[in-house]
Amino acid sequence: MADAFEDEAEPTISIDEYLKGVEEQELEADLVLGGDEGKECTYNKGYLKRQAIFSCLTCTPDGNAGVCTACSLSCHDGHEIVELWTKRQFRCDCGNSKFGEAYCKLFPNKDVENLVNAYNHNFKGLYCTCNCPYPDPDAEEQVEMIQCCICEDWFHVEHLGLESSDEIPRDEEGEPLYEDLVCQVCSSICFFLTLYPQNIRAMVRQQDITNSAEEKEVIEVAPSSLGSTEKMQNGDCSLDTYTGDSSSGAVFVGKGILRGEIKPNSKALLECSQAAGPSKTCNLGKNLLEAAPELEKTKAMFLPKNWRELLCRCENCSEFYSQKRISYLLDKEDTIAEYEKVGKQKRDEKLQEQQGMELNFLNKLGHVEKMEILSGIADMKNEIHTFLESFDTSNPITADDVRQVFENLAKKRKRTP
Repeated sequence: MADAFEDEAEPTISIDEYLKGVEEQELEADLVLGGDEGKECTYNKGYLKRQAIFSCLTCTPDGNAGVCTACSLSCHDGHEIVELWTKRQFRCDCGNSKFGEAYCKLFPNKDVENLVNAYNHNFKGLYCTCNCPYPDPDAEEQVEMIQCCICEDWFHVEHLGLESSDEIPRDEEGEPLYEDLVCQVCSSICFFLTLYPQNIRAMVRQQDITNSAEEKEVIEVAPSSLGSTEKMQNGDCSLDTYTGDSSSGAVFVGKGILRGEIKPNSKALLECSQAAGPSKTCNLGKNLLEAAPELEKTKAMFLPKNWRELLCRCENCSEFYSQKRISYLLDKEDTIAEYEKVGKQKRDEKLQEQQGMELNFLNKLGHVEKMEILSGIADMKNEIHTFLESFDTSNPITADDVRQVFENLAKKRKRTP
Protein backbone atom coordinates (compact mmCIF):
# COMPACT_ATOMS: atom_id res chain seq x y z
CA MET A 1 0.00 0.00 0.00
CA ALA A 2 2.84 2.35 0.86
CA ASP A 3 4.28 1.98 -2.64
CA ALA A 4 0.89 2.76 -4.14
CA PHE A 5 0.65 6.02 -2.18
CA GLU A 6 4.21 6.95 -3.24
CA ASP A 7 3.25 6.45 -6.89
CA GLU A 8 0.29 8.79 -6.48
CA ALA A 9 2.38 11.55 -4.88
CA GLU A 10 2.63 14.72 -6.95
CA PRO A 11 6.00 15.17 -8.67
CA THR A 12 8.27 17.80 -7.16
CA ILE A 13 10.85 20.01 -8.83
CA SER A 14 13.82 21.97 -7.56
CA ILE A 15 14.04 25.75 -7.60
CA ASP A 16 16.63 25.49 -10.39
CA GLU A 17 14.28 23.32 -12.45
CA TYR A 18 11.42 25.73 -11.83
CA LEU A 19 13.48 28.76 -12.84
CA LYS A 20 14.72 26.93 -15.94
CA GLY A 21 11.12 26.13 -16.86
CA VAL A 22 10.11 29.77 -16.41
CA GLU A 23 13.02 30.87 -18.61
CA GLU A 24 12.02 28.39 -21.34
CA GLN A 25 8.42 29.66 -21.23
CA GLU A 26 9.62 33.25 -21.49
CA LEU A 27 11.83 32.34 -24.46
CA GLU A 28 8.93 30.55 -26.17
CA ALA A 29 6.72 33.60 -25.64
CA ASP A 30 9.40 35.93 -27.04
CA LEU A 31 9.77 33.68 -30.11
CA VAL A 32 6.02 33.72 -30.77
CA LEU A 33 5.82 37.48 -30.23
CA GLY A 34 8.92 38.12 -32.31
CA GLY A 35 10.44 40.21 -29.53
CA ASP A 36 7.41 42.54 -29.43
CA GLU A 37 7.07 43.79 -25.84
CA GLY A 38 3.46 44.81 -26.42
CA LYS A 39 3.88 48.47 -25.57
CA GLU A 40 2.85 50.08 -28.87
CA CYS A 41 0.20 49.28 -31.47
CA THR A 42 1.85 48.08 -34.68
CA TYR A 43 -0.70 49.83 -36.95
CA ASN A 44 1.74 52.62 -37.86
CA LYS A 45 4.18 50.03 -39.22
CA GLY A 46 1.71 49.02 -41.92
CA TYR A 47 1.25 45.47 -43.16
CA LEU A 48 4.09 43.69 -41.40
CA LYS A 49 5.71 40.73 -43.10
CA ARG A 50 4.94 38.66 -40.00
CA GLN A 51 3.66 39.41 -36.51
CA ALA A 52 1.76 37.82 -33.63
CA ILE A 53 -1.99 38.34 -34.07
CA PHE A 54 -4.94 37.81 -31.73
CA SER A 55 -8.68 37.62 -32.34
CA CYS A 56 -11.13 39.04 -29.79
CA LEU A 57 -14.35 37.01 -29.84
CA THR A 58 -15.87 39.37 -27.29
CA CYS A 59 -15.66 42.33 -29.68
CA THR A 60 -15.80 40.50 -33.03
CA PRO A 61 -17.57 37.14 -32.54
CA ASP A 62 -17.76 36.70 -36.35
CA GLY A 63 -13.98 36.28 -36.39
CA ASN A 64 -13.41 38.93 -39.03
CA ALA A 65 -10.73 41.01 -37.28
CA GLY A 66 -7.33 40.68 -35.67
CA VAL A 67 -5.35 42.79 -33.22
CA CYS A 68 -1.67 43.14 -32.37
CA THR A 69 -0.02 42.12 -29.10
CA ALA A 70 -0.18 45.58 -27.52
CA CYS A 71 -3.90 46.01 -28.30
CA SER A 72 -4.72 42.52 -27.01
CA LEU A 73 -3.21 43.60 -23.67
CA SER A 74 -4.39 47.20 -23.47
CA CYS A 75 -7.71 47.27 -25.31
CA HIS A 76 -8.99 43.70 -24.84
CA ASP A 77 -7.86 42.78 -21.35
CA GLY A 78 -10.36 40.34 -19.81
CA HIS A 79 -11.99 39.54 -23.17
CA GLU A 80 -12.24 36.15 -24.86
CA ILE A 81 -9.00 36.13 -26.85
CA VAL A 82 -7.85 33.61 -29.47
CA GLU A 83 -4.08 33.39 -29.92
CA LEU A 84 -3.32 32.96 -33.63
CA TRP A 85 0.48 32.65 -33.36
CA THR A 86 1.68 34.64 -36.38
CA LYS A 87 0.11 35.96 -39.58
CA ARG A 88 1.81 37.47 -42.61
CA GLN A 89 0.99 40.79 -44.29
CA PHE A 90 -1.39 41.83 -41.52
CA ARG A 91 -2.26 45.23 -40.05
CA CYS A 92 -3.88 45.72 -36.65
CA ASP A 93 -7.70 46.09 -36.90
CA CYS A 94 -8.28 47.21 -33.31
CA GLY A 95 -10.83 50.03 -33.16
CA ASN A 96 -11.74 50.13 -36.87
CA SER A 97 -15.25 49.72 -38.29
CA LYS A 98 -15.35 46.03 -37.38
CA PHE A 99 -15.39 46.91 -33.68
CA GLY A 100 -18.50 49.07 -33.72
CA GLU A 101 -18.30 51.89 -31.20
CA ALA A 102 -15.21 50.47 -29.48
CA TYR A 103 -12.03 52.40 -30.17
CA CYS A 104 -8.33 51.63 -29.89
CA LYS A 105 -6.76 53.11 -26.76
CA LEU A 106 -3.27 53.08 -28.27
CA PHE A 107 -3.92 54.36 -31.81
CA PRO A 108 -7.53 55.50 -32.38
CA ASN A 109 -7.07 57.15 -35.79
CA LYS A 110 -7.16 54.12 -38.08
CA ASP A 111 -8.61 53.46 -41.51
CA VAL A 112 -12.14 52.06 -41.61
CA GLU A 113 -10.82 48.73 -42.88
CA ASN A 114 -7.51 47.03 -43.70
CA LEU A 115 -8.17 45.75 -47.22
CA VAL A 116 -5.02 43.63 -47.51
CA ASN A 117 -5.71 41.62 -44.35
CA ALA A 118 -6.77 38.01 -44.89
CA TYR A 119 -8.97 36.09 -42.44
CA ASN A 120 -9.93 32.44 -42.06
CA HIS A 121 -11.80 30.33 -39.52
CA ASN A 122 -8.80 30.51 -37.18
CA PHE A 123 -10.08 33.95 -36.18
CA LYS A 124 -13.18 32.17 -34.79
CA GLY A 125 -10.96 29.79 -32.84
CA LEU A 126 -11.47 26.92 -35.33
CA TYR A 127 -8.81 24.91 -37.17
CA CYS A 128 -8.26 22.16 -39.74
CA THR A 129 -10.81 20.79 -42.21
CA CYS A 130 -12.74 19.43 -39.23
CA ASN A 131 -13.38 22.94 -37.83
CA CYS A 132 -12.32 21.95 -34.33
CA PRO A 133 -11.12 24.37 -31.65
CA TYR A 134 -7.69 24.08 -30.06
CA PRO A 135 -7.45 23.00 -27.37
CA ASP A 136 -10.49 20.83 -28.05
CA PRO A 137 -12.60 20.62 -24.87
CA ASP A 138 -14.23 17.39 -26.10
CA ALA A 139 -10.95 15.58 -26.76
CA GLU A 140 -9.42 13.32 -24.10
CA GLU A 141 -5.97 14.10 -25.45
CA GLN A 142 -4.94 17.06 -27.61
CA VAL A 143 -3.64 15.96 -31.01
CA GLU A 144 -0.74 17.76 -32.67
CA MET A 145 -1.52 20.08 -35.57
CA ILE A 146 0.79 21.35 -38.33
CA GLN A 147 0.55 24.79 -39.98
CA CYS A 148 0.41 25.20 -43.75
CA CYS A 149 2.98 27.77 -44.92
CA ILE A 150 0.58 29.05 -47.60
CA CYS A 151 -2.90 29.48 -46.06
CA GLU A 152 -1.50 29.47 -42.49
CA ASP A 153 -4.31 27.23 -41.23
CA TRP A 154 -3.49 24.36 -38.85
CA PHE A 155 -4.24 20.71 -39.64
CA HIS A 156 -4.42 17.38 -37.88
CA VAL A 157 -2.11 14.87 -39.55
CA GLU A 158 -4.99 12.47 -40.24
CA HIS A 159 -6.81 15.23 -42.16
CA LEU A 160 -4.00 16.02 -44.61
CA GLY A 161 -5.20 13.57 -47.26
CA LEU A 162 -2.17 11.31 -46.91
CA GLU A 163 -2.31 7.70 -47.99
CA SER A 164 -1.86 4.86 -45.52
CA SER A 165 1.57 4.15 -47.00
CA ASP A 166 2.76 7.71 -46.37
CA GLU A 167 4.73 8.50 -43.26
CA ILE A 168 5.86 11.85 -41.94
CA PRO A 169 9.57 11.43 -41.13
CA ARG A 170 10.52 12.28 -37.59
CA ASP A 171 13.65 11.69 -35.56
CA GLU A 172 13.92 9.16 -32.74
CA GLU A 173 12.43 11.68 -30.32
CA GLY A 174 9.45 12.35 -32.56
CA GLU A 175 10.62 15.79 -33.73
CA PRO A 176 9.72 16.72 -37.35
CA LEU A 177 12.43 16.52 -39.99
CA TYR A 178 10.79 18.91 -42.45
CA GLU A 179 10.69 22.69 -42.60
CA ASP A 180 7.29 23.50 -44.11
CA LEU A 181 3.95 21.96 -44.99
CA VAL A 182 1.71 22.81 -47.94
CA CYS A 183 -1.80 21.48 -47.22
CA GLN A 184 -3.78 19.45 -49.74
CA VAL A 185 -5.84 22.49 -50.77
CA CYS A 186 -2.85 24.80 -51.30
CA SER A 187 -0.94 22.09 -53.15
CA SER A 188 -3.04 22.91 -56.22
CA ILE A 189 -1.57 26.43 -56.11
CA CYS A 190 1.92 25.06 -55.59
CA PHE A 191 1.67 22.43 -58.34
CA PHE A 192 4.81 23.95 -59.86
CA LEU A 193 6.84 22.21 -57.16
CA THR A 194 6.10 18.90 -58.89
CA LEU A 195 7.74 20.27 -62.04
CA TYR A 196 11.12 20.43 -60.34
CA PRO A 197 13.56 17.54 -60.75
CA GLN A 198 13.35 14.44 -58.62
CA ASN A 199 15.16 16.11 -55.77
CA ILE A 200 11.79 17.60 -54.84
CA ARG A 201 9.17 15.43 -56.49
CA ALA A 202 10.63 11.92 -56.20
CA MET A 203 7.90 9.38 -55.47
CA VAL A 204 9.83 7.47 -52.85
CA ARG A 205 8.05 6.09 -49.82
CA GLN A 206 9.82 6.38 -46.51
CA GLN A 207 9.36 2.70 -45.74
CA ASP A 208 10.87 1.75 -49.12
CA ILE A 209 14.25 3.18 -48.20
CA THR A 210 16.58 0.64 -46.63
CA ASN A 211 19.83 2.56 -46.72
CA SER A 212 21.90 2.33 -43.57
CA ALA A 213 22.78 5.44 -41.61
CA GLU A 214 26.18 5.56 -43.27
CA GLU A 215 24.91 5.29 -46.85
CA LYS A 216 24.18 8.22 -49.15
CA GLU A 217 21.34 8.23 -51.61
CA VAL A 218 22.06 9.88 -54.94
CA ILE A 219 19.13 11.00 -57.06
CA GLU A 220 19.96 11.41 -60.72
CA VAL A 221 17.89 13.94 -62.65
CA ALA A 222 17.32 13.29 -66.32
CA PRO A 223 18.91 16.15 -68.30
CA SER A 224 16.21 16.26 -71.03
CA SER A 225 14.78 19.77 -70.98
CA LEU A 226 16.75 20.84 -67.94
CA GLY A 227 20.03 21.50 -69.68
CA SER A 228 23.43 20.53 -68.35
CA THR A 229 26.02 21.51 -65.79
CA GLU A 230 27.86 23.31 -68.59
CA LYS A 231 24.80 25.52 -69.18
CA MET A 232 24.60 26.21 -65.48
CA GLN A 233 28.17 27.37 -65.39
CA ASN A 234 27.47 29.61 -68.39
CA GLY A 235 24.70 31.37 -66.53
CA ASP A 236 21.67 29.27 -67.50
CA CYS A 237 19.77 27.91 -64.50
CA SER A 238 19.54 24.12 -64.67
CA LEU A 239 19.57 21.33 -62.11
CA ASP A 240 21.63 18.19 -62.37
CA THR A 241 22.38 15.87 -59.45
CA TYR A 242 21.44 16.07 -55.78
CA THR A 243 22.50 14.03 -52.84
CA GLY A 244 20.50 13.16 -49.78
CA ASP A 245 21.54 11.64 -46.49
CA SER A 246 19.01 8.90 -45.87
CA SER A 247 19.79 8.96 -42.16
CA SER A 248 18.63 12.57 -41.80
CA GLY A 249 15.05 11.72 -42.72
CA ALA A 250 14.08 15.06 -44.29
CA VAL A 251 10.91 14.97 -46.38
CA PHE A 252 10.00 16.21 -49.81
CA VAL A 253 6.91 16.90 -51.81
CA GLY A 254 5.09 14.73 -54.29
CA LYS A 255 2.85 11.70 -54.07
CA GLY A 256 5.24 10.12 -51.65
CA ILE A 257 7.87 11.04 -49.13
CA LEU A 258 11.61 11.10 -49.65
CA ARG A 259 14.21 10.91 -46.92
CA GLY A 260 17.35 13.00 -47.01
CA GLU A 261 18.15 16.69 -47.08
CA ILE A 262 18.48 18.35 -50.49
CA LYS A 263 21.97 19.64 -51.13
CA PRO A 264 22.90 20.93 -54.58
CA ASN A 265 25.90 19.29 -56.19
CA SER A 266 26.96 22.66 -57.56
CA LYS A 267 26.91 26.10 -55.98
CA ALA A 268 25.93 27.48 -59.37
CA LEU A 269 22.27 26.64 -58.72
CA LEU A 270 22.03 28.71 -55.56
CA GLU A 271 24.00 31.51 -57.13
CA CYS A 272 21.60 31.50 -60.07
CA SER A 273 18.48 31.27 -57.86
CA GLN A 274 19.68 34.06 -55.61
CA ALA A 275 21.02 36.33 -58.34
CA ALA A 276 20.01 39.97 -58.12
CA GLY A 277 17.00 40.60 -60.33
CA PRO A 278 14.93 38.03 -62.25
CA SER A 279 16.61 36.05 -65.02
CA LYS A 280 15.00 35.38 -68.40
CA THR A 281 16.10 31.75 -68.30
CA CYS A 282 13.81 29.46 -66.34
CA ASN A 283 15.13 26.64 -64.13
CA LEU A 284 12.19 24.49 -65.19
CA GLY A 285 12.29 25.11 -68.92
CA LYS A 286 8.54 25.62 -68.70
CA ASN A 287 6.31 28.68 -68.52
CA LEU A 288 4.29 28.43 -65.30
CA LEU A 289 1.91 31.08 -66.61
CA GLU A 290 0.81 28.62 -69.30
CA ALA A 291 1.26 25.39 -67.34
CA ALA A 292 -1.70 23.57 -65.79
CA PRO A 293 -1.63 21.54 -62.58
CA GLU A 294 -0.58 17.96 -63.26
CA LEU A 295 -1.77 16.46 -59.99
CA GLU A 296 -3.89 13.32 -60.07
CA LYS A 297 -5.03 14.13 -56.56
CA THR A 298 -4.21 17.11 -54.39
CA LYS A 299 -2.11 16.00 -51.49
CA ALA A 300 -0.17 17.64 -48.71
CA MET A 301 3.47 18.42 -49.50
CA PHE A 302 6.25 18.31 -46.92
CA LEU A 303 9.20 20.51 -47.74
CA PRO A 304 12.85 20.18 -46.70
CA LYS A 305 15.12 22.74 -45.13
CA ASN A 306 16.12 25.60 -47.46
CA TRP A 307 13.64 24.51 -50.14
CA ARG A 308 12.77 28.12 -50.92
CA GLU A 309 16.34 28.77 -52.04
CA LEU A 310 15.82 26.34 -54.93
CA LEU A 311 12.79 28.15 -56.35
CA CYS A 312 13.28 29.61 -59.81
CA ARG A 313 13.35 33.42 -59.87
CA CYS A 314 13.09 33.98 -63.62
CA GLU A 315 10.71 36.64 -64.99
CA ASN A 316 7.92 34.18 -65.83
CA CYS A 317 8.09 32.33 -62.53
CA SER A 318 8.23 35.60 -60.58
CA GLU A 319 5.14 36.81 -62.43
CA PHE A 320 3.41 33.53 -61.66
CA TYR A 321 4.18 33.88 -57.92
CA SER A 322 2.81 37.42 -58.07
CA GLN A 323 -0.43 36.37 -59.78
CA LYS A 324 -0.95 33.57 -57.25
CA ARG A 325 -0.04 35.97 -54.41
CA ILE A 326 2.75 33.77 -53.12
CA SER A 327 5.71 36.05 -53.84
CA TYR A 328 6.47 35.91 -50.12
CA LEU A 329 7.99 32.47 -50.73
CA LEU A 330 11.02 34.27 -52.17
CA ASP A 331 11.38 36.47 -49.08
CA LYS A 332 13.65 35.03 -46.39
CA GLU A 333 12.04 37.24 -43.76
CA ASP A 334 8.72 35.48 -44.35
CA THR A 335 9.90 32.22 -42.80
CA ILE A 336 9.04 31.27 -39.24
CA ALA A 337 12.70 30.41 -38.65
CA GLU A 338 13.80 33.95 -39.54
CA TYR A 339 10.97 35.45 -37.47
CA GLU A 340 12.00 33.43 -34.40
CA LYS A 341 15.66 34.28 -35.02
CA VAL A 342 14.82 38.00 -34.82
CA GLY A 343 12.75 37.37 -31.68
CA LYS A 344 15.67 35.58 -30.00
CA GLN A 345 18.07 38.36 -30.95
CA LYS A 346 15.75 40.96 -29.41
CA ARG A 347 15.44 38.84 -26.27
CA ASP A 348 19.23 38.52 -25.95
CA GLU A 349 19.62 42.27 -26.42
CA LYS A 350 16.99 42.94 -23.75
CA LEU A 351 18.69 40.61 -21.27
CA GLN A 352 22.08 42.23 -21.92
CA GLU A 353 20.52 45.65 -21.43
CA GLN A 354 19.00 44.57 -18.12
CA GLN A 355 22.32 43.14 -16.95
CA GLY A 356 24.03 46.38 -17.95
CA MET A 357 21.50 48.44 -16.01
CA GLU A 358 21.98 46.28 -12.92
CA LEU A 359 25.75 46.58 -13.20
CA ASN A 360 25.56 50.35 -13.65
CA PHE A 361 23.29 50.60 -10.62
CA LEU A 362 25.77 48.70 -8.45
CA ASN A 363 28.71 50.68 -9.78
CA LYS A 364 27.05 53.94 -8.71
CA LEU A 365 26.69 52.75 -5.12
CA GLY A 366 29.24 53.17 -2.39
CA HIS A 367 31.12 50.24 -0.88
CA VAL A 368 28.88 49.99 2.19
CA GLU A 369 25.67 50.08 0.10
CA LYS A 370 27.02 47.39 -2.22
CA MET A 371 27.85 45.12 0.71
CA GLU A 372 24.39 45.61 2.21
CA ILE A 373 22.67 44.63 -1.04
CA LEU A 374 24.90 41.60 -1.60
CA SER A 375 24.45 40.59 2.03
CA GLY A 376 20.67 40.86 1.67
CA ILE A 377 20.71 38.65 -1.40
CA ALA A 378 22.83 36.06 0.43
CA ASP A 379 20.45 36.12 3.42
CA MET A 380 17.47 35.54 1.15
CA LYS A 381 19.16 32.59 -0.54
CA ASN A 382 20.04 31.06 2.82
CA GLU A 383 16.51 31.50 4.17
CA ILE A 384 14.97 29.88 1.08
CA HIS A 385 17.49 27.04 1.31
CA THR A 386 16.67 26.49 5.01
CA PHE A 387 12.95 26.47 4.24
CA LEU A 388 13.32 23.91 1.46
CA GLU A 389 15.44 21.61 3.65
CA SER A 390 12.71 21.43 6.29
CA PHE A 391 9.77 21.49 3.87
CA ASP A 392 7.55 18.43 3.43
CA THR A 393 7.71 17.84 -0.34
CA SER A 394 4.42 15.93 -0.25
CA ASN A 395 2.61 19.22 0.45
CA PRO A 396 2.22 22.17 -1.96
CA ILE A 397 3.88 25.51 -1.18
CA THR A 398 1.22 27.97 -0.06
CA ALA A 399 1.08 31.76 0.15
CA ASP A 400 1.42 31.45 3.95
CA ASP A 401 4.68 29.50 3.48
CA VAL A 402 6.12 32.26 1.29
CA ARG A 403 4.92 34.92 3.74
CA GLN A 404 6.62 33.03 6.60
CA VAL A 405 9.92 32.95 4.71
CA PHE A 406 9.94 36.74 4.35
CA GLU A 407 8.86 37.25 7.98
CA ASN A 408 11.76 35.10 9.18
CA LEU A 409 14.08 37.03 6.90
CA ALA A 410 12.84 40.33 8.29
CA LYS A 411 13.34 39.16 11.89
CA LYS A 412 16.93 38.12 11.16
CA ARG A 413 17.67 41.48 9.56
CA LYS A 414 16.33 43.28 12.63
CA ARG A 415 18.63 41.25 14.92
CA THR A 416 21.63 42.15 12.79
CA PRO A 417 23.59 45.02 14.50
